[in-house]
Amino acid sequence: MKRKLFVVSLVFAYIIISCYVMLPARAQSRTPASDSEMLGKAIEYFQSGKFHEALLLFDKLDKRYTLNPRFRAFLAVCYYYDWNDEKTCEYLDSLIPQLEPFAPHERSIYYYINAESHFNLGQYEKAIGYYEQMVNVCYNNEKSDAFYRLGYCHLFNKDTLTAYDYFNSALAYYQQFRNFESDKPRIAQIEKMIKGLTPDKQILQEEQLVVRDTIKGRIINDINLSDIYEHQIFIKEE
Repeated sequence: MKRKLFVVSLVFAYIIISCYVMLPARAQSRTPASDSEMLGKAIEYFQSGKFHEALLLFDKLDKRYTLNPRFRAFLAVCYYYDWNDEKTCEYLDSLIPQLEPFAPHERSIYYYINAESHFNLGQYEKAIGYYEQMVNVCYNNEKSDAFYRLGYCHLFNKDTLTAYDYFNSALAYYQQFRNFESDKPRIAQIEKMIKGLTPDKQILQEEQLVVRDTIKGRIINDINLSDIYEHQIFIKEE
């Protein structure tokens, strides 16, 4: 499964303007020229999608200075693209509460990456929380991916009714906002999932509508109440 390259364009302009002012204060006052160059090189690698190379440099700088929250978030992104889900979660779980001042769409990327990492680790409850946070701040054409994953999270948690609802939401958003040729296989897969889950949904709904006669253990819906009242038909104890 490929990891989506949608981070670089979001942060490109911001980094160019503020790459040095975002250094920690104690680092700015005594940063050797080589470390400043290292930071610039890490940003260059990050922008060009060379995440492993960027990771090595950001990690060195973080150990030396403890980078500020935004650069540490970039480091987490690098770990994500380096397929290190444990490290991604380790960074973002603690960082996300500090990212509230960031722009909504930038936060949505960190939510998604952290949710994906928890999903890959089989930590579905944690993944659900971050996918839900993403949906609140991301663009409409990105919600389909989150709804799709939420469907699987609830399916793996054996909540087929909620999974069914999320797969339907995913299908609706794919069809409205992402109905491109490249998305056809995903749409077809979701349609199969919905079809497979539909009987379970119907059974659950029927069970919720059933009212049981607790005295005799009978299902009241199976008894013609008018016959009982009009003809005094008695139900024998079993």
